Formats: sequence, C-alpha cells, structure tokens
Amino acid sequence: MTRKTKKTGDHLVYSTDPDTMSNLFHKILPTDGVTDPENQELRVWIDKKSRSGKVVTLIKGFSGMENAIKDLAKFLKVNCGVGGSVKNGEILIQGNHRDKIVDLLKTAGYTQTKKAGG
Repeated sequence: MTRKTKKTGDHLVYSTDPDTMSNLFHKILPTDGVTDPENQELRVWIDKKSRSGKVVTLIKGFSGMENAIKDLAKFLKVNCGVGGSVKNGEILIQGNHRDKIVDLLKTAGYTQTKKAGG
C-alpha cells in the first residue's frame, strides 16, 4: 500500500530574507479583509499561573474571526516547533518563546506587536 501525501508546491526550508517570511506567512494565512495585521495591537506575555509551574507564552489582543486566530496560532506553533492552543481569544504557546514570537509577528505584518508583562 502506498502512502499519499499532500503536495503544497512550497518546499522552503530556511531563509534569512525577512520578505520571504512575510510572503510565506500571507500564503498560509490569508487576511479576511476585516482585520488588517497592521491595525492589530498584539501583546506577548509570559505566564505560569495555574499551570503547575509550566511556562507558556500568551498572545493577547487579536480581534478577528475564529479561523483567523487558529491559523495564526498554527503558524506560530509550527515556526516555534512547540504545541499550543487557542482559548478565550488568546493564543497559548508552550514554553518561553516571547522574543521569537515578537519577531515572527513583526515580519508577518503585525507591526504593533509589543512585549508585555515582567
């Protein structure tokens, strides 16, 4: 029995060009026309309250459709190589990846992204 794989046609493994990351992001995450990434004010937090001492990175402030926030969470999880979820309009990424996530969001067009918390 042969295994069928999904062919996407885009086999980019690594790039240092920030424009390439932005273009790749927009291929994966099409905007819905209602919320532009430039107008989103996202805050990236580090939190470990009520998580048994485990550290998570929280992204708050996203306003948009439910499938758009899920696509953004998937993009961040894949690029950080970790798990996570979407709960109550917030994106939770496992581990302390605040600096990497801020850089990823800024190259993806979310220019008003800032670190928050201590």
